[in-house]
Amino acid sequence: MRFSSNVKQFVLLIIVGIFLLLGYMVFNHFNERQNMVWFDTSKIHIPVDEDQRNTSLSKPIFRSRVQNIVSPESRTDVVAVTPWLAPIVWEGTFDPDLVDIIYKSMNLTIATTVFAVGKYVRFLQDFLETAEKHFMVDFNVRYYVFTDRPDDVPSVNLSQGRHLSVIQVPGSNRWQEISARRMEIIQTAIERQISREADYIFCLDVDSKFHARWGAESLGRLVAVIHPWFYQQTRDHFTSERRPASTAYIPMDEGDYYYAGAVFGGSVEDVYTLTKVCRNQLEEDARNSIEAAWQEESHLNRYLLYNKPSKLLSPEYQWDDKKTKTNEVKVIRFSSIVKNYAEIRPNE
Repeated sequence: MRFSSNVKQFVLLIIVGIFLLLGYMVFNHFNERQNMVWFDTSKIHIPVDEDQRNTSLSKPIFRSRVQNIVSPESRTDVVAVTPWLAPIVWEGTFDPDLVDIIYKSMNLTIATTVFAVGKYVRFLQDFLETAEKHFMVDFNVRYYVFTDRPDDVPSVNLSQGRHLSVIQVPGSNRWQEISARRMEIIQTAIERQISREADYIFCLDVDSKFHARWGAESLGRLVAVIHPWFYQQTRDHFTSERRPASTAYIPMDEGDYYYAGAVFGGSVEDVYTLTKVCRNQLEEDARNSIEAAWQEESHLNRYLLYNKPSKLLSPEYQWDDKKTKTNEVKVIRFSSIVKNYAEIRPNE
């Protein structure tokens, strides 16, 4: 069959039009993923990470979140970026004033969970008082205190925009059981309350104190802290769960970092998913009569191995007072205090 020259020209125009349309779609998609936003108030061009979009279960707000406001090249004595290109936050890798300008305009609320069960309630006052001085200053913060001794929760003066909720939980004769149930309790609290009240969440240990700024530079979709005792170690020294029978099992030749169970956080939705998965794995282990080496910390490390954090916090954000400060740690922001475990733990 023969076609007239007009038909051929028409077909050629259609083909050209299709290619132009495809080109436009590809260009537009690329342009949308450039992760750049302009803030008129500061006139500063800031890179924005898609991972930082709001993922709250109930409250849709500003859809982009600034993530990588870090300058890894400003610290040459430490590793400031992971192999998967997530930032590792150290002193000197971020501008605190710039971070505050950006995040405070978003009117965020940060949830903070802490367990004060049994004799651990004695640490709550120092935790809260130092948090009021250093943790997310001038941000909206909601503390959620889980305790079996609600009458012993101290009265602490809270700054404007900061609130405290006491949630009663059962005690236990085994500290391991308290530790193991942490994921379940946080998951339930997110479902019932926190998802309606906060955008981000940090889950912290109560037997700790704040010493210096802990600000919005720590916010991210999924955030973990590198354990202070293992940040200079190779993976064969990690205390991960090594028994294949446990759902927390990590083979000897796997593992990026060893993460501290004393600090984890992120968007409310992402932390909800983390706690739900870890809870299910803890319950499966219990049915099989196995307890991971370090309870919820072992399951946290397993989860984060296969669900990479979008941001890591350096050991500045979870130091141990028993450990001598090292040269690369310029500031200690939050640390676990020295204590007598035999005296405060029910079955130590």
